[in-house]
Amino acid sequence: MEVVVEDCCATKNSPVTVDTEINCPQCGHKGKGIKIITMKSLLLPEALATLEADGDYRMCSNPECQVVYFNGKGGMYRTQDLKVPVFPKSDDPDCPICYCFGWTRRKLKADHDQVGQSTAVHEISEHIKAGRCGCEVNNPEGSCCLGNVKKYLTSLSGT
Repeated sequence: MEVVVEDCCATKNSPVTVDTEINCPQCGHKGKGIKIITMKSLLLPEALATLEADGDYRMCSNPECQVVYFNGKGGMYRTQDLKVPVFPKSDDPDCPICYCFGWTRRKLKADHDQVGQSTAVHEISEHIKAGRCGCEVNNPEGSCCLGNVKKYLTSLSGT
């Protein structure tokens, strides 16, 4: 059974709906809708205390920009406002790509180099099938990491 990335960690909550396009106030990058539960889970206490819980937030995925979450009213949360380093904004080899099961760039590269390919995609897929992932509350993107893991592994293979 192939794991469909969009189904990973599916919850009974309604999906993020984006009525209007909001661009990052720092870099102008188009924002991706983000659930408040993701932000509540990952913001440091000082930042969480300023969250508008009924706000309409987006995530800036531009690796060059330090803004992670923002809204259309000028509210912004930067990388230093989160409990975890943010992939792909952090180039730290120990930054998780898979936040649920601890797959970092360093671990993925070591696994790949040891056997010429990685076991990560299979391992993560098995965890997803077993209902163990919690991407919505662990991953700053609020969604499944499998696409990011595959993309990173492809970059290692050069294919």
